[in-house]
This record gives sequence, C-alpha cells and structure tokens, in this order.
Amino acid sequence: MILVAGGTGRLGTIVVSHLVAGGHEVRVFTRDPERARHLNEGPLEIARGDVRDRRSIESAMNGVTTVVSAVQGFAGPGRVTPESVDRDGNANLVDAAGRAGADVVMMSIVGASDDSPMELFRAKHAAEHHLRAGDAPWTIVRATAFVELWAEILGKAPVFGRGDNPINFVSVRDVAAVVERAVDRPELRGRILEVGGPANVTFNELAALVQEVRGTRRKLHHVPRWLLRALAPVARQPRAALAMDTVDMTFDAASRRALIADVPMTALRSALSDAVVHARPHS
Repeated sequence: MILVAGGTGRLGTIVVSHLVAGGHEVRVFTRDPERARHLNEGPLEIARGDVRDRRSIESAMNGVTTVVSAVQGFAGPGRVTPESVDRDGNANLVDAAGRAGADVVMMSIVGASDDSPMELFRAKHAAEHHLRAGDAPWTIVRATAFVELWAEILGKAPVFGRGDNPINFVSVRDVAAVVERAVDRPELRGRILEVGGPANVTFNELAALVQEVRGTRRKLHHVPRWLLRALAPVARQPRAALAMDTVDMTFDAASRRALIADVPMTALRSALSDAVVHARPHS
C-alpha cells in the first residue's frame, strides 16, 4: 500500500493516477475527502487526516509500505504555512514511516537550503535533513518551478517585480514521472533526484508564451519591487515574489539526468499547450 500525502494537488493528482494505473494499491491522505472527488482513476482509498496531526497519520499507516509526500504549505486553506506543513508535517510523516518500516519518497525543491531567502525553501531543507537523519529508507525528488502553476498565475495576475530574472520551469508531468520512478525502484533509495525543464526563462518571457499558446493578447502589468518590499514584512507571498525576481533560480537540468535519463524533458510550449487542452470543459 502506498500512502500519498498531498494526493489531491496538482502534482499529487498525476502521481496517484500513474500509481493506480501501474497496479499499485493507493491510499490518498487528505484533510478534506471532497477534494479527492476528482480522483476517479480506479480503486483507491481515501484517508482523512492532516500531516500536522500525528494521530491522524498513524491511523492511516496500516499496511503502508511507501509514503509519498507531495504536500506544500505555501498556500491553501486551513492557515497552512511552510513551517507547519513542509517542515513539521513532513517530519511527522517521516517519523510515522520509520515506525511502520515504510520507505519515504519526498518532494522537495531545487535550491532548498537553510539560508535561502524563501521560507518554503528553508522548510524543505529542514524536512530533507530530518528524513536523511531518520530510520526510513528514502528518496528525495527536487524540482524546479512548475510551469503549469505559473502559467495559471500569470493568466490571472500581473508579473511580480521586473520579471527579467531567469528561472527554470519544469512540467509537472515530468516531475510526476520521476516520483513514480522513485516509488518503483528500490535502488534509488538514498538518492536525491533533481528534475528541471529544458530552459531558463524570465516571467516576462513566460507570460508572453502563455498568451501566445492561449491565443490572447493583453498588456503586461507589473507589481513594482518597491511595493513588494513594503508588503514583505507582513506577508510571505511578496517576500517570495521579491526573491524570485532577484535570486539566481537557473538550473542546468540536462547535467542532472544520469539517474532519470529516460524520463521526458517536456518543452515549455508543449507543456503549456497540454495544460490549455486539459483546462477546457469536456476535453
């Protein structure tokens, strides 16, 4: 049995679909079972719980051989934070897996470090450290920014900052394929797999590509850095936006593919085109 925490999210939904299609028994761990209604890929179990609640994790661990953590606490309902979910919630999952004798496949972020200016990156680093120091056999999957997520954001909101800082974007479907690989291959235990996209592009370039793929045309607006700096002391989103507009977020994905050479590296245009098709009603 594979327990997937975060199985109703953008990445988790695809991971669950792939695992079920591959013949695995899957149990989705979620705070709200209603959010799992779209998971109609086949027989699977739904366990209500919260990674911030150790008891609910323990009750979901019966028969589990692998825990997949695809949780994120940067945004979402229930007053989540990177510290409460990505750091402490992951620690709770890791500890429960260790007691159950289960493996752990944990999602993290390329660039995770204890001195990152981004809270989410610091929380992911702490979770990685806890996992590697524990008893559970582990694989860490680090990914760059999901292009589908940022395309959705840029379709609704202005560019935060100047938008000319190169960032590596990856298709969430490529990341899901690496997570599935990590689950299926015990020889990847004790390894850190880093997955990124084929190009580093700026938010301005990505916004233009999103408009091109969608066949839309509108003036590109920006939230100036001075406003982000003014808001940064009171909200994590402006702090993160300011970091993404200034910190080096480039990544050479091609040089990190030794262990995942046969996993696709989808072109950004193809990933965005696929996302547009899947977003259409009745597609």
